[in-house]
Amino acid sequence: MNRIIYNPEQDEMAEEKKKCWETIQDQVKKCILCPLHKERNCTVFGEGPRNADLMFVGEGPGADEDREGIPFIGRAGQLLTKIMEAADISRDQVFITNVVKCRPPNNRVPMIEEMMACSSYLEAQIAIINPRIIVCLGSTPTKWFLKSTEGISKIRGKWFSWRGIDLMPMFHPSYLLRNQSRKPGSPKDLTWQDIKEVKDRLEQRASV
Repeated sequence: MNRIIYNPEQDEMAEEKKKCWETIQDQVKKCILCPLHKERNCTVFGEGPRNADLMFVGEGPGADEDREGIPFIGRAGQLLTKIMEAADISRDQVFITNVVKCRPPNNRVPMIEEMMACSSYLEAQIAIINPRIIVCLGSTPTKWFLKSTEGISKIRGKWFSWRGIDLMPMFHPSYLLRNQSRKPGSPKDLTWQDIKEVKDRLEQRASV
């Protein structure tokens, strides 16, 4: 029988991470760093375990998310959940957040200044979670991570390394809602290929 050695430093690190997490949550809740705070109902910090191996990052909260304070719960979020479930990925095991934590008016694309104001929050979330894989949903988070001007159609489905983390851009589920075709090569078909790649990479990384 293998002997389990208790390491008190692990408990201390876990407690320190918890305190940092709670501090960031409080900062986001009270944030007034950009004009988006003026029209918000709720900030949307993110949802999922602090030790998730897989992290999804979208653009910003929509109307449903702004009302409830929970990411990806509207039509696009429901589709994202179905996509994950189809690939045998449980949403409960994934951390989901956005580049900006407040809803841009009329769901417009966040401005650079707004993304910069929120950058420290996303950076801190990633540092604490330390995921094995990050999936960028759409052009906005892809540009935030990769500083690329390439369109999502050209860059999706490709693997990148971001600070030692495997990263893949995918279509945003709201784009799939506007493109219902399931024909080979359609956005939905490509997304299915992408999420299967993510699932395979997740299993590979977990076995290392």
